[in-house]
Amino acid sequence: MQYLAKTYPEEETIQQHTDRLLDNYSLLKQIYPGLKVDWGILKLACLYHDLGKMNAKFQKKIRKQKVTGEIPHGFLSIGFLNTCELEEIYPEEKIKVLVNSIAYHHEREFRFSENIDSLKEEIVAMKQEAKEFIYDKIKDCDKILNTVILDYLDDSRITEEDGENVFYDYVLVKGLLNRIDHASSAHENVEWPNDFLEDAMKNWKENNNISWNELQKYMIRNREENVVVIAQTGMGKTEAGLLWIGNNKGFFTLPLRTAINAIYDRVRNKIVKEKLEKRVGLLHSDAFSEYVKREEDKDEKLELEEIGISQYYERTRQLTIPLIICTIDQLFDFVYRYKGFEPKLATLSYSKIIIDEVQMYSSDLIAYLVIGLLHVTKVGGKFAILTATFPPFVGDLLKKVGIQFKIPEPFIDKDNSKTRHSIKVIDNMINADFIIKKYQKNKVLVICNTVKKAQELFDEIREKRKDLKDEVKLFHSYFIGKHRREKEQAILEMGKSNNDCGIWICTQVVEASLDIDFDILITELSDINSLFQRMGRCYRNRPYNSEGYNCYVFTGGAKKCSGVGYVVDSDIFQFSKEALKNMDGKISEQEKIELINSVYTTQKLSKTKYFKKIIDTINYINSLYTNELDKNEAMKMFRNINSITVIPESIFINNKEEIESLKKTLNEDKRKEMTRKEVENLKTKKAKARAQLADFMVTIPYYLVNSYNIEDFEIDRYETVKIFKCHYDEEKGITPKKELVKETERKDWDNCF
Repeated sequence: MQYLAKTYPEEETIQQHTDRLLDNYSLLKQIYPGLKVDWGILKLACLYHDLGKMNAKFQKKIRKQKVTGEIPHGFLSIGFLNTCELEEIYPEEKIKVLVNSIAYHHEREFRFSENIDSLKEEIVAMKQEAKEFIYDKIKDCDKILNTVILDYLDDSRITEEDGENVFYDYVLVKGLLNRIDHASSAHENVEWPNDFLEDAMKNWKENNNISWNELQKYMIRNREENVVVIAQTGMGKTEAGLLWIGNNKGFFTLPLRTAINAIYDRVRNKIVKEKLEKRVGLLHSDAFSEYVKREEDKDEKLELEEIGISQYYERTRQLTIPLIICTIDQLFDFVYRYKGFEPKLATLSYSKIIIDEVQMYSSDLIAYLVIGLLHVTKVGGKFAILTATFPPFVGDLLKKVGIQFKIPEPFIDKDNSKTRHSIKVIDNMINADFIIKKYQKNKVLVICNTVKKAQELFDEIREKRKDLKDEVKLFHSYFIGKHRREKEQAILEMGKSNNDCGIWICTQVVEASLDIDFDILITELSDINSLFQRMGRCYRNRPYNSEGYNCYVFTGGAKKCSGVGYVVDSDIFQFSKEALKNMDGKISEQEKIELINSVYTTQKLSKTKYFKKIIDTINYINSLYTNELDKNEAMKMFRNINSITVIPESIFINNKEEIESLKKTLNEDKRKEMTRKEVENLKTKKAKARAQLADFMVTIPYYLVNSYNIEDFEIDRYETVKIFKCHYDEEKGITPKKELVKETERKDWDNCF
C-alpha cells in the first residue's frame, strides 16, 4: 500500500519524501562539513521524522476525508525509533534531542501530558500500517514500534534548563531538520554553495585595476575571527565585508532599505553578475516588490537563468541562497526564542554576518544585536561589525555578555591634506533663509530630525523663492512605495553626478551607506554619531581644500532641535552639543573618532533613558522562557510595532479601479487541475499584484490613527488594507489632517512626525 506524505506540488509517498530529505542532508554535509551539528542524530531525524504519517487518520485527511481527534504526526513518528539500539549508542541527552526534534518539528497546539494515553493508543494502532510499509532504509517497522520512547518527551521541549550544550544541540538538529524538510517539500536544495565570491572579488579588482587597501587586506587575514572594524567613509567597507565572507555563507545587514537595495544592485551588477538565483538575494519587508521592479527594468533587468522571481524570492526568504543582503530584523528575531525559532539560529551557526553602520540602530535593536550575537557565536557563527563610527559602550556590552572579538586601530586617512569636512556650528534653529543663501547652483543636502520639520522647510523655501520650485526636493519615509522609489533613484542620481544642482531636504533615510556626494550639508543636530553619518553624504570621497565650511550644524540655540526628547535622546543630544561647542573649521577622521569615544562611554550614558532601555530590553529577553511566545507575537515585539501600513485616501480614490483589479487577482483560487507550472505562474501573478498594491502604501506612526481617520478596505476574509484620511501629494508625502489627530497625541505628532 502507498502511504502519502504530500499532495502538493504533486503526490509523494513517505518514502519518496524521506529520500529527498536524505539527499538534502547529504548536500548540506557536503557543502558545510564543519557544521557543529551531530550529523548522526540529524540523519536519524531526517529518516524518521514523517513515519507517523502512515497512521490511518492522516492518510484519510490527506485524501480529503474528514477526520477527528488526529494526533500530530511528529509525536507518532517517534514510536518508530528503536529505543534499545539508541540507548546502546547514544547518551540520554542525545536521544532526548532526537526525540524532541522529531516530535516538535511542526508547531502544533498539542499538550503531550494531556494526551499521552491517546498517543500511546495511536502508536500501537499503527502496527498494521507498519507491516505494509516497505522501505529499504528501515526494516521491520512494525517490530520496532514502541511507546517506551515517550519517556524522553515532555511538554516543555528542550530549553536552556536542560544545559547549554544540550540546548544548542537541539537548536541545531531541530533547526536543520526544519530547513531540510521545508526545502525537500518544495523540491528545492537546502543550500546552494558559495563557490564564487572569492573569484568574483578577484575579477572585480582586476577589471577595475586596483589593489586591496589595508582595511580589505585585514579582513582577508581575519576571516576566521569575530571583528569590530572602524573605517571612514570611502574606504571600501562593502568590498571589505565581502572579502571577509569569502566562499562562505554570508549575510550582509544594513539598517535602511534604501541602502540595502543599493548594495544588492551593486553586488549583482558589478560583482556576481550571473547565476543570481543560486548566489545572491535581497531580503527585507519589501523585497519582492524590489525584485518585480528590477525584472521590469529595461536598463538593469534582473536576469534569472533558470527560475522565475517567485521561486527566487522563496529561495531568498528560506535562506538557501549563500549571500543575502538584508535588514537585521530578517535574522535576529530569533532572540525571543519563539516557537519555531530554531531554523534561523541553526543557519547562522555556519554563517558569517556583516553588521554595517551599527551606530544607526535604536536602543532595542542594540539589545537584540548583543543577545543575538551571543547565541550566534556560541553555535559557531562569526560576525564582523563594519562601521564608520563605533560607540564604545556597544563594545562594553558585547564584552560584558562574554563575546570575544578583535578590534584593530581605526582605518582612517591620517593625511590632513585629505580632510573632507569643515564644520560651522550654529547655535540657532535651522531655517530656510540660511539654506537659500548657501544654494549657489550647487548640490545642497539638508537633513532634519523629523518629517514635519523637513516639510516646513520645503514649503518655506518654495514660498520665499518661487524660482527655485523645481530645484527643491523632499525625501522622507512617509511617501507611498512608488513615489519613495522614484525619490530614492533621483537622489542617488544627483548624489553621484558632477553636473546636477539642487536642494534635497531629507530625514535620516539618507544617513547610512548611500553612495551620494553633495557639496554642502546643512543639518539639525540629533546626536554626534548621526551627525558624522550625515557628514558622510557630503564630500564623500574627496578632500575639502577650500576656505570656509561645507558642513553647517544647527544646534537649536535656546530651543531644542526638532525631535529631541522624542526621536532623539535628550541627554545624548546635550552631550553632543557640549562636545561640539568649540568646534570650528576642519575636522579630521581621528578627531571624529575621539569625539565619539568621549561622548558614548558606558559611564556617561549609564544614566540616560537610551542606555536604560537597552539594559531593560536585554533583561526582558533573558527573562522569557524559550517557546513562551509564538512567532507572530515575537515579530511584533522585535519590530517594536508602533506603526501601521496604510493607503492615503486620495491615492485610494484616484487608483481605485486598479486596486480593485489587484484585489481580484489576489482572490484567484488555485484549481485542482492546475499543473505545477500553472501554479507557479499564479503565485508569481499574485506576488506581482501584492507588490503593485504595496506601491500605493506607506507606513506611518500608529499614534496618528484613530476611528475618525481610518477605514478598512477588505482584500479577502483574512486581510484588510487601512485607508488613511490625510493630505497627500507626490512632492510632500503624507501630512496628517490635524483635526483628525487624537487630541492627546498632538504633542507627539508635533515632535515626532
